[in-house]
Amino acid sequence: MQAIWKNLTAGISNFCNHNNFDEVILGLSGGLDSAVVAVAAAEALGGKNVYALMMKTAFTSELSLQIAEQLAELNNLDYRILDIQPLIDYQKDFLQDNWNQNIKKLTLENLQARERGKILMTYANQFSYLVLACGNKSEIAMGYCTLYGDTCGGLAPIANLYKSQIFELAKWRNSQSFVLPKEVITRAPSAELSEGQKDEDSLPPYALLDKILALYLDKKQTVAQIIADGFDAVTVENIVKRYEKQAFKRLQLPPALKL
Repeated sequence: MQAIWKNLTAGISNFCNHNNFDEVILGLSGGLDSAVVAVAAAEALGGKNVYALMMKTAFTSELSLQIAEQLAELNNLDYRILDIQPLIDYQKDFLQDNWNQNIKKLTLENLQARERGKILMTYANQFSYLVLACGNKSEIAMGYCTLYGDTCGGLAPIANLYKSQIFELAKWRNSQSFVLPKEVITRAPSAELSEGQKDEDSLPPYALLDKILALYLDKKQTVAQIIADGFDAVTVENIVKRYEKQAFKRLQLPPALKL
């Protein structure tokens, strides 16, 4: 974990230097991924050079707000809260009026993600920030991300780390010094794009998902070989099928650090 963290912070610093960026911006959601990216960026560039924007909606929990604020204080981030719910409400009404039908749940979820991505890119234009995309390898592999939403950015620092690895990395970093609120590590992962949403409503448990993905992507095992290792056939087949189906998204992602 120490080597991964060193590569992560050095990678952010080197990428910014090479591309003439002094400051970065990211959406700080109260979740693990954005928290780890924010801490790494603060260590690489200094907290005052990390603009962390909490773009809350009606589905943003009080715990997420508390985590984001505490994390910003611990790492001296340039932190702001922006209530984007009025923007979402306006667009929802506008689209429903034009379509003459209610907006679908998935459409509304993606609308929120894209509004956040749009705002981050607008800030980047105005203030010359580099936008950091905070997606991880597990979510990206499964297409559990929104094009032109949470995939917006100039660099994806942790896109080559599985979610399970990020949990371990966060625990290791906190063992060195307390920079991550413990709740950001212990809470169930959620994009908070709808009421009561959890990642595992849409994905297999990360511990299982990451083992199968690692065998398929890193070890280059076939579906038959993975099943022969003792994994459920239907689960393996569904994961691999979904991975292959989401290739079009992966072609449009920002560059990822090699960690």
